[in-house]
Amino acid sequence: MRHSLDIASLIAARKPGYTLPAQFHLSEEIFDLDVRLIFGCHWIYVGVEPEIPEPGDFFTVEIGPDSIIIVRDDDLAVRAFHNVCRHRGLRLRPPGHGIVGNLVCPYHQWTYNLRGELIHCKNMGEEFDRSQIRLKPVHVESLAGLLFICLTEAPSQGFDALRAALEPYIAPHDVRNTKVAFQKDILEEGNWKLTMENNRECYHCAANHPELTVPLLEPGFGYAPSPDNLAQMKEFEDAVTREHARWEGCGLPSAEIDRLEDVTGFRTIRLPIARSGESQTIDTKIACRKLLGELPRADLGGLSVWTQPNSWHHFMSDHIVTFSVLPVTAHRTLLRTRWLVHKDAQQGVDYDLDRLTSVWLATNAQDSSLVERTQQGVSSAAYQPGPYSPFTEGPVDKFTRWYLRRLAAGLGLHP
Repeated sequence: MRHSLDIASLIAARKPGYTLPAQFHLSEEIFDLDVRLIFGCHWIYVGVEPEIPEPGDFFTVEIGPDSIIIVRDDDLAVRAFHNVCRHRGLRLRPPGHGIVGNLVCPYHQWTYNLRGELIHCKNMGEEFDRSQIRLKPVHVESLAGLLFICLTEAPSQGFDALRAALEPYIAPHDVRNTKVAFQKDILEEGNWKLTMENNRECYHCAANHPELTVPLLEPGFGYAPSPDNLAQMKEFEDAVTREHARWEGCGLPSAEIDRLEDVTGFRTIRLPIARSGESQTIDTKIACRKLLGELPRADLGGLSVWTQPNSWHHFMSDHIVTFSVLPVTAHRTLLRTRWLVHKDAQQGVDYDLDRLTSVWLATNAQDSSLVERTQQGVSSAAYQPGPYSPFTEGPVDKFTRWYLRRLAAGLGLHP
């Protein structure tokens, strides 16, 4: 395929350790490549199993021009299909969640069961063999209750390694036996890569996130020792070593795994909550009295997980906050945040929704403003790529390198 932009030259010209050229955040052509070669070829985090606990429960997810139905079938298996009727192409379901017995096209009532098989279509004649037509399937995998899809016919390699590494970390939080207490969607006025870059560092946290920095220890989010922070890093590393020993003694894997530059890139680590706290709340105490799974106590830190290209997650003893990023246009991005609590927890009895959500509602709003203002800045003729901090923005640089390598590989270029 020929491109009006010289993509190969743009990739090759990116200076190591520097932000991306403006075209990567502004160009509709590059955005289309991102949708096709990044979101269309890799494992994308889309939701959690508790969103579809019973047969017939479903939700849809939009990735560029594609709409996908994630559904629980009658045998309790999770399935995913392209949200496209095989008759005239109508989208079967509008965006959102719902419950169905079968998937019925509202146009001509072609009907599919929850395995995607066409089971009813009138006026097609005796020669028509409906067994040869079914909804087009999408690969779907569950990582201890977190749902990922891959749109390619042959799925991207690496998910088995991702699951083998991360499932022991996530499993104690028993995602499958939680429920979504609250979901918040934000349309950020910026390119999806700016949303991801903003997440991959905490260099900006102290100046912009007064709520988040109450429970969060910033050095755990991309910091490396530098002449300016030696004392801070020593104190942090001592706390991590001490707490990891305690948590590992409780059967909770805690040590850092950093494979952000693998094809299926990810990172995880269990980190202390500031002020000897318990959870990511404004007072660092648990927000839900009913702890997750069979966790033995409240003060078990926060397990953080990041996956390329579009998610991050925080697992505490009492609740989980999980984030997905989906591209809408070159200049607009959907950030979807879910708060999960134990499935038997009762709002107003076991948890207060405001306490549960206040830290990340505030943080997301602050970050959305930063993303929008950065998009405005990179749109200016005055913008030129700037250097990442080697002491606080290492994960951002890894994300950018991962992105460029995967884009180059998708184009058949040397990474």
